[in-house]
Amino acid sequence: MDLLNTLVDKGLRRETPTRAEALAVLATSDDELLDVVAAAGKVRRHWFGRRVKLNYLVNLKSGLCPEDCSYCSQRLGSKADILKYTWLKPDEASRAAAAGLAGGAKRVCLVASGRGPTDRDVDRVSDTIKAIKERHEDVEVCACLGLLSDGQAERLREAGADAYNHNLNTSESTYGEITTTHTYADRVDTVRKAHAAGLSPCSGLIAGMGETDEDLVDVVFSLRELDPDSVPVNFLIPFEGTPLAKEWNLTPQRCLRILAMVRFVCPDVEVRIAGGREVHLRTMQPLALHLANSIFLGDYLTSEGQAGKADLEMIADAGFEVEGAGEVTLPEHRAGGGCGSRAGGGACGSHDGAETGCGSHEGDGCGSHEGGGVCGTAPASAAAPAASSDEPRPDLVAVRRRGAGTDLAPNA
Repeated sequence: MDLLNTLVDKGLRRETPTRAEALAVLATSDDELLDVVAAAGKVRRHWFGRRVKLNYLVNLKSGLCPEDCSYCSQRLGSKADILKYTWLKPDEASRAAAAGLAGGAKRVCLVASGRGPTDRDVDRVSDTIKAIKERHEDVEVCACLGLLSDGQAERLREAGADAYNHNLNTSESTYGEITTTHTYADRVDTVRKAHAAGLSPCSGLIAGMGETDEDLVDVVFSLRELDPDSVPVNFLIPFEGTPLAKEWNLTPQRCLRILAMVRFVCPDVEVRIAGGREVHLRTMQPLALHLANSIFLGDYLTSEGQAGKADLEMIADAGFEVEGAGEVTLPEHRAGGGCGSRAGGGACGSHDGAETGCGSHEGDGCGSHEGGGVCGTAPASAAAPAASSDEPRPDLVAVRRRGAGTDLAPNA
C-alpha cells in the first residue's frame, strides 16, 4: 500500500503524518491488518529495536475520588466493588514496588486517586519516593497524583521523581461528555507544569469510550503537540457500576489499528500498552508488541492483569527482550534532552490511570491459577464456548484483590 510506505518513510524521518493518513490507518480492513502491523513495526524497531520496557503500578490510595470521570471505577458515585483504602505508608509502598522490580520492571508508577494532591500529600509521596530510591537507586519513579498546583511538580522533582503522568484521555471536543468536574485545559496545564519542572512528561489516551475515529486522531495529534516522552494507550475496561459499563466497542483488530496509528504519529516516543490489553487484545497481545515498546507488568490500579510470569513468557515467545535497568529507553536525540525538538526535560514518562476501569466480579482473578494466563480465563476443561471477537467479554474482567492495600502477594 502506498499509504503504508509513506507512513514508514515519515516515521523513520520523525515527520508527522497528515490527519487524513492517520484516519486512513484506522479505516484499513482486516485483510490489510498484518500489513499495517508490519509497517508500524518497522518504525518501532528503528527507534526501539526489540526491547520492551516493563512498568509496575503501585496504587497508593484507592477509591473515594471526588471527580466524576465516567470511565473510572474510583469515581464519585461508583458502585464498583473495588478495594478502597487511604494512603499507603512509605514502607508499604516500597515493599509493593520491590515486587514489581523483582519481576523485571525498571519503572515504578505511584498513583493516587483524587482531584489532585494537597501539599501534605506531596510530602507523603516524596517520602515514598525517597524510601523506594534508598532500596533501588537506579529505579525510575513516576508520580500520577492528578491535577498539580503551582510548585508541586518542583517538589516532586526535588524528592527524586523522574516523571509525571497525566493523560488527556480523549479529544478536547468530547472531553465534557466524559468528565464534568475538571476540564481538558486543566489536564494540559498539569502536563505542562510537570514538563516545566524538569519531570519527564507522560500523557496518553483511553480508547473504547464511544469516540469516533476523528476523536482518536484529535487526541493523538494533541499529544504529539504536547510532545510527551511516553504515551500510554489504555483500552476501556467497561466496569460494572460505572456510566460506561455497557461500552464494549473494541475488537483486537481495532486495538491494533489504534496502536499502529499512535506509533505513526509518535514514532520515536515510548508507546505503552496500558489498561485493558488483556480484555480487548486477548490472544493478539503478542502482535501489539510490534507496535508498542512498553507495557505494565502484572496488575493495574483496581483490576487484575495478566500474570507477570505470563507477560515475561509472552515477550520472549514473540522474539522480544526485556529492557534492562541500565539501558536508555528513548532514542539518543530524545534521551536526556527530553522530547523530540524541545530542549531540557527529563528521562522518560509514565502513566495516569493505567487502567480505565476494572472488574465486575470477585474471584481469584488472573494469574492465581496454574500457569498464569489472561485474567478471568478458566482451565481448558472448564472453558466456556468461544465468543466472537466483537462480543462483550466481562468474563475477562476481575477486581484486584491482592498486592498494594492488601495482605496478599502481588501479581508480579
